[in-house]
Amino acid sequence: MVKAIVGANWGDEGKGKITDMLAQDSDIVIRFQGGANAGHTIINDYGKFALHTLPSGVFNDNTTSIIGNGVALNIPVLFNEMKEIEAQGVPAPKLLVSDRAQIVMPYHVLFDQYEEERLGGKSFGSTKSGIAPFYSDKYAKIGFQVSELFDEEYLKEKIANVCEQKNILLEHLYHKPKIDEEELFQTLMEYRDMVAPYVCDVSLYLHNAIKEGKDILLEGQLGSLKDPDHGIYPMVTSSSTLAAYGAIGAGIPPYEIKQVITVVKAYSSAVGAGAFVSEIFGEEADELRRRGGDGGEFGATTGRPRRMGWFDIPASKYGCRMQGTTDVAFTVLDVLGYLDEIPVCVGYEIDGEVTTEFPTTRTLEKAKPVLEVLPGWKCDIRGITNYDDLPENCKNYIEFVEERLGYPITLISNGPGRNEIIYRGFKK
Repeated sequence: MVKAIVGANWGDEGKGKITDMLAQDSDIVIRFQGGANAGHTIINDYGKFALHTLPSGVFNDNTTSIIGNGVALNIPVLFNEMKEIEAQGVPAPKLLVSDRAQIVMPYHVLFDQYEEERLGGKSFGSTKSGIAPFYSDKYAKIGFQVSELFDEEYLKEKIANVCEQKNILLEHLYHKPKIDEEELFQTLMEYRDMVAPYVCDVSLYLHNAIKEGKDILLEGQLGSLKDPDHGIYPMVTSSSTLAAYGAIGAGIPPYEIKQVITVVKAYSSAVGAGAFVSEIFGEEADELRRRGGDGGEFGATTGRPRRMGWFDIPASKYGCRMQGTTDVAFTVLDVLGYLDEIPVCVGYEIDGEVTTEFPTTRTLEKAKPVLEVLPGWKCDIRGITNYDDLPENCKNYIEFVEERLGYPITLISNGPGRNEIIYRGFKK
């Protein structure tokens, strides 16, 4: 059976923990989109980790971890992560890399930095990981697939063609040093040697795994609101963050995805620029940021302090709808235990009218939050594994959110650890 684990909001929802937890019962975990521009924080028996490219199944001996064709593959970052987790006592993961995955080139990272620098105050808040230039090249058909690393003559010819175009931009738009073709070729030969033992026809591998009845997890990066088609464009990422893209980014038929577990935070947070209606500021935001996550709400990739806000019903309902949600995993609920009252954004006021639906970006930028306040539960709920043992006001909060979302909350995370989870009708 194929399950997808995806985010409903801006990313940072806790997908890594949920994937790590469900990977214990999975044969395969596959990353299907995005690159090293976002991270999944995981805490388990081996320690605390921030993964950026490796799938979150790498901590399980029984699991094969796969880099799908839809991933922006930064080869040195991938193998540095492998070394880092092995240095912390994690056994070497079983890893496969799609021969159709495309490579983040060294110049993609540079172009990302140069463009943000050029835009100045009008920048997109990029993580400067090379993701937008990578996807631009992919769709301009001048990207490099992993399989191309193994044809040296073709590779040299392609490098020459691409450098001709890139060097014009470097010289005349950015006023930066040109790319050295021979140096780039040698770098790609190093990449080839690193990745060679892991290269695989992933689509065929998954086709056979599905026929054999294997349990497969598709692991998404970021969330619905960062999707380039359906998110807060243009303040979005460059690859589709939706479960539907899992079929394309992994190379499987869409009808094989039977369960979509959409991870939703019990409050809101976001890294980077863009409309964020329920955002809070000042001491109120600082307090939630300090208490949030494990060690505070700071980006797993950038270390940037996350923007904080109250739970946003219109955004989360929309995010769940776009994912095709079958199950909601409700995370970091324990963080809210300090509050006397918990505001929830139940609608948006736009030009004097209230809506509970999520609009396009230009309209969203005019929206003001409509808040409803619920009583807090004022105690620590970590360690509780039975739903009925939660405080009444905590259950009321969960059920209020569930009713407004219109999707069943079947998993509740009440702490960062792998086993700090409440099952509420979740079907494994």
